[in-house]
Amino acid sequence: MKRRDFIKAFGAGTAAAAVAACTPGARNTAATPKEPGTMTYRKSPQGEDVSLLGYGCMRWPTTVDAEGKTVIDQEQVNELVDYAIEHGVTYFDTAPVYGQGESERVTGIALSRHPRSSYTIATKLSNQRGDFSREYALKMYRHSFEMLQVDYLDYYLLHSVGGTSGKLTSMEVLQQRFFDNGVLDFLLKEREAGRIRNLGFSFHGDQQVFDYLLSQHDKYHWDFVQIQMNYVDWHYAHTLSARNVNAEYLYGELDKRGIPVVIMEPLLGGRLANLPQHAADQLLARAPGATLASWAFRFCGTMPRVLTALSGMTYKEHLVDNLSTFSPLEPLTESDLALLEKIAQDYVNFPLIPCTDCKYCMPCPYGIDIPGVFAHYNKCVNEGFITDDRQSPEYRKARRAYLVSLDRNLDKLRQAHHCIGCAQCVEACPQHIGIPGQMRRIEKYTEELRRDQSPL
Repeated sequence: MKRRDFIKAFGAGTAAAAVAACTPGARNTAATPKEPGTMTYRKSPQGEDVSLLGYGCMRWPTTVDAEGKTVIDQEQVNELVDYAIEHGVTYFDTAPVYGQGESERVTGIALSRHPRSSYTIATKLSNQRGDFSREYALKMYRHSFEMLQVDYLDYYLLHSVGGTSGKLTSMEVLQQRFFDNGVLDFLLKEREAGRIRNLGFSFHGDQQVFDYLLSQHDKYHWDFVQIQMNYVDWHYAHTLSARNVNAEYLYGELDKRGIPVVIMEPLLGGRLANLPQHAADQLLARAPGATLASWAFRFCGTMPRVLTALSGMTYKEHLVDNLSTFSPLEPLTESDLALLEKIAQDYVNFPLIPCTDCKYCMPCPYGIDIPGVFAHYNKCVNEGFITDDRQSPEYRKARRAYLVSLDRNLDKLRQAHHCIGCAQCVEACPQHIGIPGQMRRIEKYTEELRRDQSPL
């Protein structure tokens, strides 16, 4: 779908116009009109109302226990879940590997305090890290039921398909994870038995894998598919990382087949809520009372095939803001979409590292806080604290801001210069970032600033 076609189809400014853009005869996930102040819902393949805002449970709030260990704060999680359900959120997304393996358990405790009919739970078969045996997969599957305290799963995903493993290609990994071991056949039978209500997959990486799985839709009848989508990735995912696939293509292929779409990374790992100032000023001028994040969520919600857009809301203020965006959704207009396209074009010209803070690369065996290093660097780029021009009147200010904030936010033992280039992290990165190379680049830049003997 070309940009002008997208604007024509989805930018009319009303939910009705979005509905008209759906594929004729396909399952419709169009928005259910609601009164002001109440959540917008889409219809699931089973005909249930699904909140257009979904709760991503990867980044629950943490606290420090009596032994000084950082753990998920169950009390805060309970409060967030209670508030979300009270205000219309029905979709909660977790995985066995989230929250250092604790997300399913903590999420299950919080949700089990509510009637089972008041929420839907999505979790995943996260067997992408080396052990592709049937025994391991089935043990993980059954453990999810126990941790989530449920006797059926509303949404179950083959997690993070499209990646490689060691010397195996992405197609070989797919074959070994789900086909050769009979795991997909097992999951199809579980769906028939009702223990899985909807079966789908989440995609990162090789388009060949995505295309193959969709080519098998008549056989497997995917109930939904989860993709990374936002107004930058719509046209420029491949620009940010050569191994990523533009969301325009992914969404378009799913829309052709009438497959509901679940959105991950609507904020591009939080970066679209912290845009460079010149970009932020344009959005603030258009809508002074709107947050930057609300623009990104409205972009996703304007798409009629989207079932829900996931947000990892660690803090209540994020939850409150996102609830206001979807309660109810105000679809984007043609001029809104044109403005976001312009901002996306400008964004890809910034030297940012496309890290989404998913933490799949962690823990680093050498103690480096990989997402923390990238987050600091990107923040400094956004705020104008990256410069090589020592003659610039802003150089001393930028140098001081960069080095002081680096040491304040990251322990020196966790900074880039400790990277030895082992590349263990690269295979785990769904954004396909060349992490060792980026670490060397950041280390070199930081060292150049430190060698400057000017006082901070």
